[in-house]
Amino acid sequence: MEAYVEAFLNAITGTLSWTWKSIIFDVPWYLNYFWGLILISLIVWILEIVFPWRKNQGVFRKDFWLDGFYMFFNFFLFAIAISGIYKILGVFFEDIGIKANSLAVIDTSSWPMWGQLLLFFVVLDLVQWFTHTLLHKYAFLWKFHQVHHSVKEMGFAAHLRYHWMENILYKPLKTFGVMLLGGFEPEQAYVVHFAAIAIGHFNHSNIKITWGPLKYILNNPVMHLYHHAYDLPEGTYGVNFGISLSLWDYIFKTNYIPEDSGDVRLGYPGDEELPEGFLRQLTHGFKSKKK
Repeated sequence: MEAYVEAFLNAITGTLSWTWKSIIFDVPWYLNYFWGLILISLIVWILEIVFPWRKNQGVFRKDFWLDGFYMFFNFFLFAIAISGIYKILGVFFEDIGIKANSLAVIDTSSWPMWGQLLLFFVVLDLVQWFTHTLLHKYAFLWKFHQVHHSVKEMGFAAHLRYHWMENILYKPLKTFGVMLLGGFEPEQAYVVHFAAIAIGHFNHSNIKITWGPLKYILNNPVMHLYHHAYDLPEGTYGVNFGISLSLWDYIFKTNYIPEDSGDVRLGYPGDEELPEGFLRQLTHGFKSKKK
């Protein structure tokens, strides 16, 4: 038990220390997710202002500041709070003999770094696509995902506006995906993480980008806008589930882009019942609807 307590406390203090060091520029620039997130956000926001797709949408759109707070909460504050739990689970799995390479189905140790990173990116994105479909398919998970889909005006910061319970679901499945890659050494995994942040910001932005022929591989704002559409094709529980890659939607026939005007009603039926404000949304999904 002492080992678990020590691991828990070390994980929280370590994550808190790393976050503070990031804020004061005391970590390598390529690992500084705090200022990296801010830089990417500013770049995409400026592009939204200069090249707006929906020109009637304000620079400070509806819930702009709420979404901004969600960005830092989900990326940093919640990560600090939950790091101890993840560390305890890591120690537990080691104690029962499950190690990082226990589930490996492919050995990438001899691969060039670019090949390892590309496979890492693709595997993680497939896991996230699958997880995303679960959030839409099952009612008890959809309750949490409603926070993300309550966005009424799309912008870059909506990317990281989601219920904290989504972290609880995504993290283990992403870890499982990494465990399938034997010999993977993630020293340069920051490349994948920064790419995913940038792509996610662009996909939620008020910028019209389709990437030309690459639209069948890369997700884009036009495609993702219809993922957030209030009115979905009949008989579906969602469309365009891709996170960074649109590839999975085309493979599994969940793609849907009827037009590209950008004039799409966002949200979901019943979204007026979602509590307003961050604090009230923290417990959304746990309470039963009063009859």
